[in-house]
Amino acid sequence: MSDVRDVAELAATAAAEHPDRLALVEAGGRSLTWAELDDQVGRMATGLGVAGVLGGHRVLIALGNRLEFVTTYLGVLRAQAVAVPVNPGSRPGELARMIADSGSRLVVADADTVAAVREAVETLETPPRVAVVGEPSYDELLAEAARPTPPLQDPEKLAVLLYTSGTSGLPRAAMLTHRALLANVEQVAQVEPQMMHGDDVVLCVLPLFHVYGLNAVLGGVLRHRAKLVLVERFDPHETLSLIDDEACSVVPIAPPVFAYWQGEEHLEEHLGPVRLVLCGSAPLSTDVAEQFTARTGIPVHQGYGLTEAAPVVTSTLCSTVRQPGSVGAALPGVEIRLVDELGHEPDGDDPGEIQIRGANLFSGYWPDGAGGPDADGWWSTGDVGFLDAAGDLFLVDRLKELVIVSGFNVYPTEVEDVIEEVDGVQDVAVIGVDDPVTGEAVVAYVLAPGVSPITLVDQVREHCERRLARFKVPTRIEVVDELPKTVTGKVQKGRLRGMERRKSLGILE
Repeated sequence: MSDVRDVAELAATAAAEHPDRLALVEAGGRSLTWAELDDQVGRMATGLGVAGVLGGHRVLIALGNRLEFVTTYLGVLRAQAVAVPVNPGSRPGELARMIADSGSRLVVADADTVAAVREAVETLETPPRVAVVGEPSYDELLAEAARPTPPLQDPEKLAVLLYTSGTSGLPRAAMLTHRALLANVEQVAQVEPQMMHGDDVVLCVLPLFHVYGLNAVLGGVLRHRAKLVLVERFDPHETLSLIDDEACSVVPIAPPVFAYWQGEEHLEEHLGPVRLVLCGSAPLSTDVAEQFTARTGIPVHQGYGLTEAAPVVTSTLCSTVRQPGSVGAALPGVEIRLVDELGHEPDGDDPGEIQIRGANLFSGYWPDGAGGPDADGWWSTGDVGFLDAAGDLFLVDRLKELVIVSGFNVYPTEVEDVIEEVDGVQDVAVIGVDDPVTGEAVVAYVLAPGVSPITLVDQVREHCERRLARFKVPTRIEVVDELPKTVTGKVQKGRLRGMERRKSLGILE
């Protein structure tokens, strides 16, 4: 694939080789062959040019997992404009901020998102054009016939802006070039055994606006000419039935899915066609993975990735030996090293901040490229981990989530692991809060349905006092009905910290 210059070109190559093979299938029944997909992409690229969207202009895409997301996204890339995929569940205020921040000239919406989009647009001094799938405004973007578009000359051209989840402060947009997107697709393709091949039917229940769905799943399908089954919304039982009906062989999912499927009576039968389950976007506990494999016989391969790495950095498919707790070894073409707070190699087996280098890295944050890789190509992830002798990576924690109590480091995951041992605890999130005496103090948010809050607090405190050094024991335990999470299952600790700050200011009881 060395002659391919961008992700959109993968669709054209697939169409030339397998024009009549199905490329995309929606859960509702609509579908496109590779020839039809390439035609739609070409018509969109041509129509965008007619509509005045030029190279470098931003197009915000507020769509769910549907055919039009794929054709619009690839059409924007082929037109050498910049795609800005966003969460279709974003509130008007969030949309307004992203439209204004990205300077998007066009917003593509559908029936589910148009109300929020129009409300957002009304608040802006310079409102962008809005095109709505199913209305003439979108149909007008599709030219009657595709005209040839000039090939991409500079792979360093910006292709995508992806807003990160914003665990601290407001979300920032990572700038991903055509080079970065295609590099990661190729790096993943070099992994043996292969995650995907041309005969695979790949489930796409992961949101396409998220880098995991966008480049790891869709990008991989385009690269291998597999078939992609698009699922708009995850429903535990319906998704299992779809896997069975469509004979899905590769199932990329996020960790929360395993919990939803645990109680499914006929899980093994529904997953009969599946040869591989891929899990990413957040850590999956070893016990959950092992229980799933023991029940179904299907291996679960994990990886470590980031939006800024387009996204895959490691995979357990790259490991010499599968090890509990490992997120795998680096992909071909990706380098990993660890550094301490002084930028030196950590002593012995000490964990360190994970730095990565590779052609898949982003070019910094929008708009000025701040926070990108250094002059030698290394980028600090903000994650803490350690590498074993075989090169396998083990995650310890987020550096920005490190809590420092009286000068001692507390890694929240260590405290969370201990609290999860308490009977009845279903989920937990540990954060640091300001403390006038110790600098920071440890606070635990605990979810344990059916357990008396008073009893739970006592049990958690007593267990932590038995299992942890005194400075690691939570000074406060908050019993909650739910924890705020992203669409891919990560606890939004930034929101918890925000609640704590408002409490300290007397704004929140």
